[in-house]
Amino acid sequence: MAIDRRTLLADTALGVLADQGIRGLTHRAVDRAAALPEGTTSAYFRTRSALLTAVVRRLVELDQGELHRAAERFPPPRTPAELVDGLAALARQRLEGEGRRRSLARAACAVESVRDPELREILHPRENPGRDAVRRLLAAHRVPDVEARVLTLLACFDGLVLDALLVGGRPEVARTSLEGLVVAALRP
Repeated sequence: MAIDRRTLLADTALGVLADQGIRGLTHRAVDRAAALPEGTTSAYFRTRSALLTAVVRRLVELDQGELHRAAERFPPPRTPAELVDGLAALARQRLEGEGRRRSLARAACAVESVRDPELREILHPRENPGRDAVRRLLAAHRVPDVEARVLTLLACFDGLVLDALLVGGRPEVARTSLEGLVVAALRP
C-alpha cells in the first residue's frame, strides 16, 4: 500500500522530532530526512505550526491504532494482575525501538502543547479500548469516582514511562511501580 506524501512527511517529522528534539524540527530537516527536494515539506505544511500540528495528529493516529490492535489481540483484563501485565506490556512497547522514538516525540509535543491550545486539544486523552478496559475493571471493583481514577492511573503510567525515558538505559518501568498504581486505583 502506497503511503501518501502528507503521511510520509508527518512520519519523517516524527522521527526528526524524536532524534533532534523540538528545535531540530524544521522543514529542511524533514526534507533531508525524507530524501526529498528542499521545499517539499513547506509546500505541504506551510508554517512550522502546521508541521507540528501534522506531527501531533499523526502521533495520536499511531497511538490509537496501537491501542486498537492490542485490544484485538488480547482480552480485556479481568483481574488487577492482568491489568499490571497489560500496563507492563504497553510500557515496554513505549520504551523500545520505534515505540521509544514515538515516546520521545510525544514528550516534546506535550511540552509544546502547553503554549498551543490546538495541539493540547489534539493530544487530549482519547477514548480507546485500553481506557475502556481500565474503566471496566475499576467499575467491577466498585471503586468510587471511576473516571477520576482512570485519568489518574493513566497519567501516572505516562509519568512512569517519561521517567524511564529521562533516566535512559532503563528499558522498562518497574513492575512494583505498576502494581502500586493499580493498588492505589482500586483502593476503596
